[in-house]
Amino acid sequence: MPEATPSTERTRVVREPQRGVYDRESIYKILDEAFVCHIGFSVDGQPFVIPTLFARVGDAVYFHGSAASRMLRDLSGGIPVCVTVTLTDGFVLARSVFNHSMNYRSVVALGKATRVDAPQEKLQALHAFTEKILPGRWNDARQPNEKELKATSILRLPLTEVSAKVRSGPPIDDDPDYALPVWAGVIPTHIAFDTPIRDERCDASIPTPVYAAHYGR
Repeated sequence: MPEATPSTERTRVVREPQRGVYDRESIYKILDEAFVCHIGFSVDGQPFVIPTLFARVGDAVYFHGSAASRMLRDLSGGIPVCVTVTLTDGFVLARSVFNHSMNYRSVVALGKATRVDAPQEKLQALHAFTEKILPGRWNDARQPNEKELKATSILRLPLTEVSAKVRSGPPIDDDPDYALPVWAGVIPTHIAFDTPIRDERCDASIPTPVYAAHYGR
């Protein structure tokens, strides 16, 4: 049986509770597929929501940015955060506009992010960012030097208070509307990747890496 995350009053899905998902395997799969998370926090009463790349390593998510970033300076002090990701799987067209919907998978994680100072853990997080997006790229490109590591802040959020919400399947109409002569169904959505575009200053003799030429998810 998959390990479940403890459901709390803050992470329990209230609206459409049947869509709530609490097992770590499903939650981690969503996190690993998503490229961008949104980090919500408040400074002096002003809410901020910042999009950024992230990666999961074990039972924590890591995100990074410039050491001069206000967000990262504030978060490293232990400000409570809300991290969310959303994957769109399809547009759900019902017979009535009111019942139109979307198939999606989303995750919400709550807690306090802490700054990562250990150089080895910093490198591990940067490796996870790189390999999550382009497996094989870490060993191809130049890795961060000491100056770059110092200029980069990395924060870790343990996945202790986290839940997912998932909607899948066909439209759900009111019973009388099923008789309407209106097309209904789902338009699936997915991310598509085009042919890589070579940098003008890239030596033409260097072949395009396989992981870039045939990139897919």
